[in-house]
Amino acid sequence: MTTGGNNFAFDARVSYNFEKTAYGIPEMSKIRASAELDGVDRAMLRLLQDDGALSNATLGEKLSLSVTPCWRRRKRLEDEGVITGYQANLDRRALGMNVFAFVQVTFNMHSDQDSDHFEEVMRRHDEVTSCHKITGAADYILQVVAADLDAYAEFVERVLRKQAGVSSIQSSLALREVKFSSRVPVPGA
Repeated sequence: MTTGGNNFAFDARVSYNFEKTAYGIPEMSKIRASAELDGVDRAMLRLLQDDGALSNATLGEKLSLSVTPCWRRRKRLEDEGVITGYQANLDRRALGMNVFAFVQVTFNMHSDQDSDHFEEVMRRHDEVTSCHKITGAADYILQVVAADLDAYAEFVERVLRKQAGVSSIQSSLALREVKFSSRVPVPGA
């Protein structure tokens, strides 16, 4: 029994179609390829992950392509949703964000309305750098940054504890960052 569906793209080559069951738990029902990548595409993706500000001229030079074919490939990868944007990676500590917390949030009841509202609230708060609906005991896992423990505690009280249906909030504070990357492995690389 399903109550509706959502499509989620997880990587450059595969998208997943989830149907919500009667209990609100996603069920993977279909997997399909969404983009075919050749060797030049994969090399382009690796280069752009290293430096998203590369001009088409420089990128084309590194790939042995002229500017126009390079632009066309890049544009196709953007249009197909393989490349979703470009950003500068910032050091949170240099900006005074010294606390990094992994937060598990559990709901006492699973209503679409509460989940949708919670997800919208998480999208609006810059302190939340990542929010994922997960399997297991908790319903969501968040990554939250804050200037200090007082600011983090204030965020928990002001934002998380006020969400309808939340029954449990468990925080784990990062003691040391061993690895952090927004890079995605490029298939076939």
